[in-house]
Amino acid sequence: MPTLGDVQRLYEFLRRHPTGVDTFWAVLLVASGFLWLVEASMGRGSRLAGVPIVLALGATVALRRRAPEKMLVLAILCGLAQMAANVEPNAADFAMLVIVYTVAVTSSRPASRFALGVAISAAPLATLRWPHSQQGWWEDVVSAVFVSIPFALAWVLGDSIRTRRAYYAQLEERAARLEKEREAQSKVAVAAERARIARELHDVVAHNVSVMVVQADGAAYVLDSSPEQTRQALETISGTGRQALAEMRRLLGVLRTGEPGEENDYVPQPDVEQIDELVEQVRGAGLPVDFKVVGSPRQLPSGVELTAYRIVQEALTNTRKHGGPDVGASVRLTYFDDGLGLLVEDDGRGAQREMYEDGGADGSGHGLIGMRERVGMVGGTLDAGPRPGGGFRISALLPLKPVH
Repeated sequence: MPTLGDVQRLYEFLRRHPTGVDTFWAVLLVASGFLWLVEASMGRGSRLAGVPIVLALGATVALRRRAPEKMLVLAILCGLAQMAANVEPNAADFAMLVIVYTVAVTSSRPASRFALGVAISAAPLATLRWPHSQQGWWEDVVSAVFVSIPFALAWVLGDSIRTRRAYYAQLEERAARLEKEREAQSKVAVAAERARIARELHDVVAHNVSVMVVQADGAAYVLDSSPEQTRQALETISGTGRQALAEMRRLLGVLRTGEPGEENDYVPQPDVEQIDELVEQVRGAGLPVDFKVVGSPRQLPSGVELTAYRIVQEALTNTRKHGGPDVGASVRLTYFDDGLGLLVEDDGRGAQREMYEDGGADGSGHGLIGMRERVGMVGGTLDAGPRPGGGFRISALLPLKPVH
């Protein structure tokens, strides 16, 4: 007994060899036509003329998928030859029904409509050529209409299948296009995420490592004369290092999937409230900072809070690295109705700095580029440059509503 697998393999074989399947049906059609020629009562000339006509009609079925429009023309010629040689309709004429369906499925719209016209005309022409003398003319008309119905139905079925295939092809094309667009968007999102993580790592490393270096230098300087200050410096280095590791673990956690519960080890993103802690940390590293908040503090979008924190962190880091000896800084945080204002100033060497975050005095370095990118992501504005009389100023305005 054949199994489902055997049936599936047979179906796959038949699907891979459509011409072979059509040839099989063509052989059966030709055999039926020859059997009719043997049994039909007609003259010798009509019987001999019927042999090539039946063979040609069989060829239209065998080759219908390879050249449907040409086979339609061949079927039409066979029909005209039948009328001329007085070969009455027989089983081989079923090929006309098959070729009309095939043209409707596979060919262009003009060819399909032409096939429909031929199919509808075939029955009336056959009725006119071989009228039934025992019936009235109206009975011949009714008979022609009924014979035309199968041809019309074959065309309608073929045209509907053609329309459905075109619809499915359009859906597949659209799905492929959407998939390409989705891949492109994913690449853009990955690039943006990498840039964001790079900025975060830059801020974390630049600030915390700078603090640790300053504290280590101070500890080495007072190691013998002031053990207490050395101990405080080492505690600051330890705390700053732990904070840097915690923030780096949070950033690296974005790049990998952690185990259940592992995300609890990551610290939250810095926000505006932690600017006070940041200022205290910088003060502990030896940079005097005047910090003031103007307006009523309130909850801000997370992107704005992170941007504000990183701007202050980067600005103070660069002040400590490039401001020179005895430099002081001030930080102003102003809450407006529709935005958050930041002003970070120092009284260091300003435009005369040798380097500003690996760039020039015009602020073209990587740190300032990162600031501008952060501010641009939240739709804000940034102004940075030397102050009149010395020092450096960074001013930013961050809107509370995202810009679309």
